[in-house]
Amino acid sequence: MYVCICNAITDKDIRRAVEGGCRSMGDLTLRTGCSGTCGSCTGLAEDVLADACAAIGVRVRIEGLALPVAA
Repeated sequence: MYVCICNAITDKDIRRAVEGGCRSMGDLTLRTGCSGTCGSCTGLAEDVLADACAAIGVRVRIEGLALPVAA
């Protein structure tokens, strides 16, 4: 299922990122672009990130994500 339409990121992409060491929304955004454009997917992305981390027995780091301010 698509989580981030803006950047075409699926739940499988997020799970692969977690398997590759991603543990926070900041990491996820840097690695995939997820939630980095409009931000409307952030809640769902956080849920998928948390589920993927739990599935492999690691803790997710929830942190604020600062997006650039448009000039």
